[in-house]
Amino acid sequence: MPPRHRPLRKSSRRRAGLIFTAVVGGPGVMLSIELIRENLILSEEIVLSKIEDMREHCTVFPTPNGGCHTLWLLGHLAFIEYQAIREFMQGAPNPLADWSGMFDGDDVSGDVSEFPPFDSVLNECRQSRAATIALLDTLTEADLDLPSVQCPQGAENLFGTTRRCFQYAGNHWFMHRGQFADARRAAGVQRMWY
Repeated sequence: MPPRHRPLRKSSRRRAGLIFTAVVGGPGVMLSIELIRENLILSEEIVLSKIEDMREHCTVFPTPNGGCHTLWLLGHLAFIEYQAIREFMQGAPNPLADWSGMFDGDDVSGDVSEFPPFDSVLNECRQSRAATIALLDTLTEADLDLPSVQCPQGAENLFGTTRRCFQYAGNHWFMHRGQFADARRAAGVQRMWY
């Protein structure tokens, strides 16, 4: 059922010294659920663009001092996506819980034998995003304001509501995109534009 259109009104709020003004409730106005969906789709398209080029270079570190290589990043994105959406938002188990030490630890190994195969990790990464978008498609704008079931204490600004968990999922992929780009350059693979 489409949202009921009300007369336009302006809403302002202050955060971190800035004033955000939004037009709320009229025809042609994008709802935040649409913006979140677009962010999830676009972040996947941009981050995974040409990712298969890195199959043979998937453990090349992005810097001489190490960092997060492509294989680790793909597993990390999948693990954290399920953590934010399944664990924090829904209070359900993370289906990739056994990946915690491998893809969310303090140290990133360059030994490919310590990881699942590249294609398996890439598939899990794509499946986690598909599951996130499918879940979002079952919700309404109002549902986004529901509190998360299992938000970590002190992380309410990131995971405190359904909206914040979905937004984090999209932003997290963009946050790591630069590391993918650096790993490509370190491997001598053609650079990504977007």
